[in-house]
Amino acid sequence: MTMALGAVPAQPGTAGNPESLTPQRVAAASIDDVLGWVGSSRVGLSGAEAAARLTRHGPNAVRTHQVSALAVLRRQLRSALLLLLAATAALSFFLGDQTQAIVIAVILLASVGLGFVNEYRAERAAAALHSSIRHTAAVRRDGRVTEVDVTALVPGDVVRLSLGEVVPADLRLMEVSGLECNESILTGESSAAEKQCAPVDSASGVADSTDLAFMGSIVSAGSGSGVVFATGPDAAFGRIAAGLGERQPETTFQAGLRRFSYLLLWVALTLTAVILVTNLLLQRPIIESVLFALAIAVGITPQLLPAVVSTSLATGAHRLVKLKVLVKRLVCIEDLGDIDLLFTDKTGTLTDGHITLIDAVDVAGQASDGVLGWGLLATVDPTGNALDCALWEAPRARHTPGEDLELVASLPFDHARRAVSVLVGSGDRRVLVVKGAPEQVISRCVAVPVSAAPTLAALFAEGRRVVAVATKPAADLSSITPADESDLTLTGFLVFADEPKVAARDSLASLAALGIEVKVATGDNPLVAEKVCAEMGLMSKGTATGAELELLDDAEFDERTQNCTIFARISPEQKARLITSARRQARSVGFLGDGVNDALALHAADVGISVDTATDVAKDAADVVLMEKDLEVLATGVAEGRRIFANTVKYVLMGTSSNFGNMFSAAAASAVLTFLPMLPGQILLNNLLYDSSQLAIPTDHVDAEQLHAPAHWNIGFIRRFMLTFGPISSLFDFLTFGLMLGVLNAAPAEFRTGWFVESLATQTLIIFAIRTRRIPFYRSRPSAVLTISTIAVIGVGVALTLSPFAGALGFTPLPWLFFTALALMAVAYLVLVEVTKKVFYEDPIHLHGAPHRTRGRDHRIHRRAARFSHAG
Repeated sequence: MTMALGAVPAQPGTAGNPESLTPQRVAAASIDDVLGWVGSSRVGLSGAEAAARLTRHGPNAVRTHQVSALAVLRRQLRSALLLLLAATAALSFFLGDQTQAIVIAVILLASVGLGFVNEYRAERAAAALHSSIRHTAAVRRDGRVTEVDVTALVPGDVVRLSLGEVVPADLRLMEVSGLECNESILTGESSAAEKQCAPVDSASGVADSTDLAFMGSIVSAGSGSGVVFATGPDAAFGRIAAGLGERQPETTFQAGLRRFSYLLLWVALTLTAVILVTNLLLQRPIIESVLFALAIAVGITPQLLPAVVSTSLATGAHRLVKLKVLVKRLVCIEDLGDIDLLFTDKTGTLTDGHITLIDAVDVAGQASDGVLGWGLLATVDPTGNALDCALWEAPRARHTPGEDLELVASLPFDHARRAVSVLVGSGDRRVLVVKGAPEQVISRCVAVPVSAAPTLAALFAEGRRVVAVATKPAADLSSITPADESDLTLTGFLVFADEPKVAARDSLASLAALGIEVKVATGDNPLVAEKVCAEMGLMSKGTATGAELELLDDAEFDERTQNCTIFARISPEQKARLITSARRQARSVGFLGDGVNDALALHAADVGISVDTATDVAKDAADVVLMEKDLEVLATGVAEGRRIFANTVKYVLMGTSSNFGNMFSAAAASAVLTFLPMLPGQILLNNLLYDSSQLAIPTDHVDAEQLHAPAHWNIGFIRRFMLTFGPISSLFDFLTFGLMLGVLNAAPAEFRTGWFVESLATQTLIIFAIRTRRIPFYRSRPSAVLTISTIAVIGVGVALTLSPFAGALGFTPLPWLFFTALALMAVAYLVLVEVTKKVFYEDPIHLHGAPHRTRGRDHRIHRRAARFSHAG
């Protein structure tokens, strides 16, 4: 075999300095000059040279996902709550209250330690999930084309580009065939840029550099190849993405946590101010009053909420991996549980996704090897898509009529034309062959036989996927443009089968049980989509086509979005418009897609969902990646997201109601007693024990009805819950006060000990009532871990009052009569909570109404940056 001149693999050490190769300089240079600068050739690098360059230049990644224990610890220490605790401990120590200082120090260590362990675990889980989503590029190495991980690309590599791929690095183009790239990530322009190989002398930016393909842009049409001249942070996209820093866009769940924190801050500041002013008016010692007020402020705050959230998310991430669901960011687990409307494509979700050629027919519906032959000639790259693969692999493809016709030119498929064209033959035998969607191809034909329409309708009615083939003589053509695809003669149809997926019916039922409405957005024919949906039991409210939607204004479009189930023959832009329309109607929208034409819709959705076998651009645009294209896997992931949210809300509701009630009791008692009702250190110790027991909440079971609909943060609901159940806690605190003072004639130490035990018992036991709207234990059983941890914490609290440390902590042993009364009050407390719960939940207001999040250009850059930043 002979090798073209100059096609000698580069030798080690010949690469120049890629950092000095600006896009403007490369765009203005010839291909040979650029190859010389990067020390490469038209057949790329050897494997050994590529490995050496990877060591020198580093991975082709905007930034690496390396988990730093020190960085996690720094984030823990930046908490304002921890600063408050540290200041209180220091103040207590210098004022001579070493006991309180020690208690607060223990709380500090426990809070930082638990938060660090859980966040570090969550970071490692996120890194593992991120590295599970791999992207490859077709690269010429050692004289042949091979697939390598995009992070292994180096300057000098020669990369092949195909439709639907994301450009993996900055390239100087060497060959193009109808190549167009969507560069909106860099330029903001939505229209695709046509590419060429000729140098551009006056290039002043990305839009002018038509002979360059930039990292992060999408191949929207055609194909090509180019040599890498910049990777990672040296690429134009890399510089932008790296400049954004590590901050990720805030999700709905995070926004809810932030608003909840504001609520707690307001309550804490109000109570602290009231308590401090009250104690000062009663002429109590200033220092003691300040420490008590600070303890109240700390006590009302659920210090371990970050630990509970991170534990829930990390646990959920591990569970989802086993369920074949990968999330790019852990907080997206919560957003996955929010969706109540799912748009999905048809192929591979409602159908098997295994496409086979079952026939090639003429316009009258008769079998025709001639139609098959023309179709094969129009298949330049049999690996391009599933239909082409099925055509090429069909047994009837062994004998190809017209196989002696040489390929002269080709015009690749794109989603606007929905067709591919080839120019074959020579001289008077030269023919233009067009293969594509029947509607588009027929619209370019002349004198279409009357038998074509009923033949096509019959095929669609059988649920078949159909590709039309048309030809025309083209002796005067030497290249092809879209304008040449006219005055065609319809030859016939290629008929493919994609059978409905047997399990899809059950999967749709699972989604319906979760309160998720499913709509189908497909590029296929409406009759085919309707037949498949009917076989799957998906009841259609109506069908709209892309041609119909194109004529509608926003109001009419919204009406169709709401009232139709099937959207057929729609464009990528119309898919995105459907998502935007649904979100305007206060729906939380998920979109499941796997092709380049799905990228816009994936970006527009509240939760973009793709699959591991999807195109790179689809996986980059998605928030969630399914390891199997199966709606049942998605349903399981949604249920898990809702389970995690439900358990997080349990802690929030429990913490706000119990803490508010206890702190209100402390404020009231301090105003009427001649002594502090509980020492600051005792308040903090009580809070530490109580919060520790709730670290088991992520393991708790969730009632089935809590999974049937999405739940959202509702600060108004949380506030009402706190103001309803908090006073019940205070009522039993006051009963304890009466018992201690009126019956037991308790001294201050006994009073504080009694309230400490009662407070810990009631606010810990209430988890069994709050965790469910059912009757606890009888109709809804908590997890064993939660039950054991709750009982154990109460036991530890009682043991501390009897331990050798009791005196140092300000405790004293209590009489048996107190524990008898405590048991009776605990039972009465839980019964009253159950009665109140029944009345409270008759209120129609539930956890709904969270605002939808929006995605701007920075969010899209962050998500696409993930494609290049999973090294390490």
